Amino acid sequence: MKIAIMGAGAVGSYYGGLLALAGHEVTLIGRAAHVAAIEHAGLRLQTQSFDEPVAASASVDPAALADADWVLVCVKAGDTEAAAAAISPHLRDGALVLSLQNGLDNADRLQALLPRQRVRPVLVYAAVELAGPGHVRHHGRGELVIGAGPDSEALVTAFAGAGVPVQVLPDVRAALWSKLMVNCAYNALSAISRLPYGRMIRGPGIEASMREAVAECLAVARADGIHLPADSWERVRALADAMPTQRSSTAQDLARGRRSEIDQLNGYVVRRGEALGVPTPVNRALHGLVKLLEDPPPAE
Repeated sequence: MKIAIMGAGAVGSYYGGLLALAGHEVTLIGRAAHVAAIEHAGLRLQTQSFDEPVAASASVDPAALADADWVLVCVKAGDTEAAAAAISPHLRDGALVLSLQNGLDNADRLQALLPRQRVRPVLVYAAVELAGPGHVRHHGRGELVIGAGPDSEALVTAFAGAGVPVQVLPDVRAALWSKLMVNCAYNALSAISRLPYGRMIRGPGIEASMREAVAECLAVARADGIHLPADSWERVRALADAMPTQRSSTAQDLARGRRSEIDQLNGYVVRRGEALGVPTPVNRALHGLVKLLEDPPPAE
């Protein structure tokens, strides 16, 4: 397979590296420093079971994805439209576009701008970070979830060959909401506290605040016609024990001085709650605090 990664940050480089190790022809499209490091010494893929360089093509130019069979879009949710515009001139007809992004509506936004392609949402459950240019560090998990469709068998086979488990669900909407709940509980608080999950959750009142954020997500989802499992909070809470050393992607973004995806996480719940008449005060506060950290008001 010819596979291109649009937005080769932590997530894109992790899955791109695994697919390259499995023998696929992978091209990573990312930032200049990351690309230069990969061109010089390969992609350093540091997982819980191995640490080795991976040979993969890398470029800063989206034209490098021409003729790819699959394109994995791994950019931040706020860059979805820009990524679609960048890759559109270079995609071959019929190429499969996979949205490995946080948030509920990225695949729909991509599909609207890429009408000649097939676009599929993919849920990512992986704790990874860019430890430096050309260096991806894996902290835990790594499975993917997709909806049933004509490409499902090929996706399962390719990723399984790369050591990545893939779950196929008849409808991914509930799974997308479940992932959103996890992000709403952890991302903002990890960014505000600058702490990993295991330490963060032991703070005074933090677990109760997380539970309230999840309860709001459940209420908005229910009003939107999505019914989630009764033990949703228990599943969310378990992540702190499964990934105690992980900092959220929002925390990593703020540490690098970059905009986060908070508008598509807690911000999405706030907007959808307003549209459906469901109050979301905890998610509103978490969203507002992260926005303050992103853009502090000017000094008087």
